[in-house]
Order: sequence, then structure tokens, then C-alpha cells
Amino acid sequence: MIKTPISLQDLRRRIYRKAKSDQTHRFWGLFVHVTKIETLEEAYRTAKRNGGAPGIDGQSFEDIEKAGLADFLTAVREDLVTGRYEPKPNRRVDIPKGNGKVRTLQIPCIRDRVVQGALKLILEAIFEADFCPNSYGFRPRRSPHRALAEVRRSVLRRMSTVIDVDLSRYFDTIRQSVLIDKIAKRVQDPQVLHLVKQIIKVGGKVGVPQGGPFSPLAANIYLNEVDWAFDTIRRKTAQEPYEAVNYHRFADDIVITISGHSTKRGWAERALQRLHEQLAPLGVELNREKTKVVDTLKGEAFGFLGFDLRRVRNPAWGCNPGQAVGCANQCRAGRLGQILSGG
Repeated sequence: MIKTPISLQDLRRRIYRKAKSDQTHRFWGLFVHVTKIETLEEAYRTAKRNGGAPGIDGQSFEDIEKAGLADFLTAVREDLVTGRYEPKPNRRVDIPKGNGKVRTLQIPCIRDRVVQGALKLILEAIFEADFCPNSYGFRPRRSPHRALAEVRRSVLRRMSTVIDVDLSRYFDTIRQSVLIDKIAKRVQDPQVLHLVKQIIKVGGKVGVPQGGPFSPLAANIYLNEVDWAFDTIRRKTAQEPYEAVNYHRFADDIVITISGHSTKRGWAERALQRLHEQLAPLGVELNREKTKVVDTLKGEAFGFLGFDLRRVRNPAWGCNPGQAVGCANQCRAGRLGQILSGG
């Protein structure tokens, strides 16, 4: 019997459903799907849509299409199937940061971006079934706007104590062996695991190179257990409709919100300690100088996704800082006396 081929979209949907229904299932036979021309074509379209400069080989999308896209993708597939594929070194680019420092991105050549994108298309379908709702970065149907909205919601729902978390060089400190073990819990295809190793090791012996299509997925896989640990805390400490602790993560940007009630005094320090305990086995460290606890009722600001967020008082609504929670509960949606503003 000849099986009717299914589309990439249907394949991803089936993989997701299987992963969602059986959280212990380990997938095999994935490499054949990574190397399908349809998967490579979609990965190329995504890479082109995202744009970006050429890699170390100087080859652009225009160069590829001028020479023939079909031949390019066929050659990529042949290299993968025959085991000849070797990623080229990444082109390093320093991006200035606001504090005078730089963030180093590693730009893969387009050929390697296509391979990473194809791998991501297949593995993402598995791990999306495992990811926690409190993670928003680089995931389907999620956005920075949603992450900011959820943080705003938390602060307006009595969680006025905020831990502004800063991870120290997160992508550079990911332990590759730990990441591979986490992926292997769901994947038992040796060719796929070998491809993952090739992609992450091209940047060095430690860390995941930041700048390629696979890096965000790897970052989410690495911190997923931390996400779920704080979701458990959220559920255990909730009282009726109100949560006492919440956690929001977008890639390596984390905010933990805690009830400002007097009975929750000391909870911020305990939450920080729990976070440290979760991160230590992963080799991820907190930047102690930049990680801080703020009280939004005192007008103190915290950072998230490049914004400085604080509660502000609008005198026109007749609210005062001491009535923050009461005003938020009494005013109609869209007319809150205490709101978050981005600056």
C-alpha cells in the first residue's frame, strides 16, 4: 500500500497532537521530515521573509535565486541525506546595548539558516505541546504585546511587588550537554540529535549561538522546567480569583510579580531563592547587580522587553497612590486610575 503524502502543516499538527496526548512519547523517524523538499522550501521562505544580511560566505537570497532555488534546495537536501552536511562558521556581529556594552550575534549563512529552520519546523511541533503558558518569546500566536499585557494584568491584580530579573549572558552559558539531554527526552532519532549538536557546537563548546532560527527554540526548551516550576507556585498560592505570585518570560527577559499584601512580606526573597535553585543546575546565573525587587505602589519602575514600567497616577480620575488596588477594582476597563505606562 502507498501512503498518501500529507502536507507539512498536517504533519506538524499530527506531531503536536501526539506530543500533547502522550507526554512521555519519544519521537523517531523525524529526520526524513526535516529533509523533505517541502520542509526546506518553507524554511527558505521564512528565512527570506525575516531578511537579514548574508553569512560568512557572502551569499544573498538574490544570488541563490539567480542561480536557481530548486538546485540550491536539492543540494542542501543531498548534503543532509548523505551525511556530508557541515555548517559553516557564523559571521559575528556586535549589536550595541544601552549600557555601553554589546550583544554579539552569530549570523549563519543562508544555507545553514534553511537547515536550522527546517529542524525547527519539526521540533517546534513537539515542544510547543510541552511549553508552559507563561512563556511568550518566539512562539506561534504569541507576541511581545501579549507578554506586556499579561504583566500589566498581574500588576493591576494586586501584585504590586515585582522582581525584575536579569540573567547573566544567558545564551552564552547554556550547557550544550544539558540541552541535548532535554531534547533527547522527546526525540530518539540519532540523525536529528546529531544535527542539533552540529548547529549548537559551531558557535563554540559552551552556549547556543544567538542569531540563527534554532536559537530561540533551544532557549525555550532549556528554561521550560523553570517555567513550569513557577506555574506550580502560581497555582498553589492562588486565592479564589486572585493570584499571589505570577511569572512571565520572553526569551531571557523575566518578570516575577508578587502580591503586595502585608501577609506576603518576604515572599519576594523566597521567590528569588527558588529561582536561583532552579537555574543553578542549568549553569544559568542571575546578574545580582541588575536583578532587583521594586514596589510599584511607591512609583518604582521595572524593565521588561525594553520598556521601563511603573504605575502612574492620573489626577483627572481622582485616584491617589494609596488607593491603587481599590481604584483598579472600581473603575471600568480602559479607565483604570492606576495604569502601567511604557517609557
